[in-house]
Parts: sequence; structure tokens; C-alpha cells
Amino acid sequence: MYAAFGVSSPFMPAFFEGRGLAPEQLGILFAAGTAIRLVSGPLGGRLADLTQARRAVLAACQLLAALVAIGLLSAPSFTPLFLTSLLHAAALAPTTALADALALGAAQPRNAHPRFEYGWIRGIGSAAFVIGTLLSGQVVDSWGLTSIIVFQAALLAAAGGAATLVPTPGRQEPVTAEEFATQPGVVALLSMPLFRRVMLVSALVLGSHAMHDTFAVIRWSGAGITPAVASALWSESVAAEVVVFFLIGPPLLTRLRPAGVLAVAAAAGVVRWVAMAASTSVIALALVQPLHGLTFAALHLACMRVITAIVPERLAATAQAMYALGAGATTALLTLASGWLFATLGAQGFLMMALLCAAAVPLTWGLRAVRS
Repeated sequence: MYAAFGVSSPFMPAFFEGRGLAPEQLGILFAAGTAIRLVSGPLGGRLADLTQARRAVLAACQLLAALVAIGLLSAPSFTPLFLTSLLHAAALAPTTALADALALGAAQPRNAHPRFEYGWIRGIGSAAFVIGTLLSGQVVDSWGLTSIIVFQAALLAAAGGAATLVPTPGRQEPVTAEEFATQPGVVALLSMPLFRRVMLVSALVLGSHAMHDTFAVIRWSGAGITPAVASALWSESVAAEVVVFFLIGPPLLTRLRPAGVLAVAAAAGVVRWVAMAASTSVIALALVQPLHGLTFAALHLACMRVITAIVPERLAATAQAMYALGAGATTALLTLASGWLFATLGAQGFLMMALLCAAAVPLTWGLRAVRS
């Protein structure tokens, strides 16, 4: 699944441009895709919890996304491309939340020992994303932009088949009509103070990446940093993410517990964005880019531990979808704000991102009771 994301991410804008879409149409298409993901993600998670068929919903979403991706090849103009891409985004939106819910459930301890570390699975996902990205460049060079659609569809279809092999913990029967009417869901989750707090912390820290993701390379290029060096800096952050998922994150959680790791991740965000505002020295940037391992990977692992500890298993997929919704909506809003900040303040706009991370630090104190 993550390889499929890696294959498509770098070249999807170019694919749509090659189908004749103007820049304004590209903006509409991708903005609408973001908006529909914010709706379909929670709906998919809620459906999976209500039916207690997380594997089936995950596989169905992946297979539907694969079929719709092939449909992009034959869409002749903007309107059919727009509608097909909306369906594609809607089908993909629940997949990461459902995969996380299944992985976390399967990783729960048995006989006082964990069956495996969730971080290993998520780290493999990040590594697969990088491999998919690297392969996509070779594929496009050999067979053109349309080949990434076929490649992505094949990987998603394979992921859909593999999803049927994933264990499903907990209750297997769908809810009855009477249970459906009274089944707690989003309202129940949002009524939990600890869940609201972890959503807010993740939204602040993950959302603070918006300016980096949109304007880091632009800032570096303006300072004379070559594309090759910029690519190396970006790859350094992804490599740090994989290392934290595999090696550093799990023992760090054991030592500091989730609240401590969240505080460290937020503090690392302050350091990272202040450095981005202050310098374009390649040495300085190379020193702070690995902090992505803390500001993203460590934070994500800690949030997963908190959610697993405080959320009932019957609401696991809904909780994952709401977690993704909070971070995604905040990132979308901050991406819009980043354009104005960068135009007005230039690199000093990164200081605003540092303030968001600073605001998250004291919020982590209220999660100290979570010891999972």
C-alpha cells in the first residue's frame, strides 16, 4: 500500500498536467481531493467499526482505488478526470487508518509479551514508500507518465489481496439494528478528554510541517542550494523517520512513556523550525533534518500508544480516522496560511510553526497518566 503511494506521489500532478489540465484546474482537483478525504476517511473507519469487517473494508477500498486509477487513463477531459480523481481520493482515504487499526490490534500483548512492535510495520511502510518513489522515476523514464497509474493500480490490487490475510482482533459479528441506533461513535470519542488532547497535540505538531512541505525546497533553492543537495536533505528526513520507527521509537516509548515522547517531539519541532528560519547553511540543515524522525515518527508512535490505551477496541478504526482527520484538516488550513506567511514574512514564517510546537509541549503533561 505504501509503495503504491510512493509510486504515485511525485508524478500525479505531472500526469494530470499531461492530460491537458491548466494550473488553476490542478489546484481545484487536488484541493477537492483533500476535502473529500477529510469526509470519506472517518466514514470508512466508522463503517468498518459498525460492521466489524475492517479487513473487508480495507481490501474493498484498495481494490476500488485500483479500478478507479485505471479509469483515469481513459478520462478524456477535465470534468471526467475531476470526478474520477474524487472517487480515487475517497477510496484511498480510509486505507491508512484501517491499516493502522488492524496493525495495532494485532500487535497487542499476549502473555505479557508483545507479538511485534507496531513501529516495525509502520517503518516498513515508510521504507516501501521511498522504494516506490525511487522506482517510479525509472518507470516514468522508460514508459512515460501513464505507467505510474498502472503501477499504482497493480500495487493497490496486491495490497487488497494481502489485506485478507491480516488477523482481525476482537469481536467478529456486525452490530444489530438495535445496536446500530445506540452504538457510540465519534461523539463518544470526542467526549473523552484524553482523546481530544492527543488529537490537539498531533494536530499542532504534525500541522506545523505544512510550511516545510510546501516551501522548504523553494527557500533552499532561493539560497543557492542545488536540487541534488535538496533531494539529499529531504531523503535524510525520510531515512530518520524509518530509523525511529524501527530502532529508536519503541525503546524511547518504554523509557519516557507516551507523554514524554510527545513532549520531546514537540520540543524537537521548536528546534527544527527555528533553525529553518535562521539558516540555509547546508551543514545546519543537515543537522536538523533528522529531527523529522522525532517530529513525525516518534510523535506518531506515541499517539498510537495513547489511542490504543484509552480507546475501546470496538472504536479502533473510528479513532484512527478521527486522528487522521484532525491532523489532515489542520495541515490543510496551515498550508493555506503558510502561503500568506511565506509571502509576508519569508523564512521567518517558520517561527510561527515553532510557536505551534511550543504550544503543544504543555498539553502533553495531561497525558502522563497513560502508561501503555
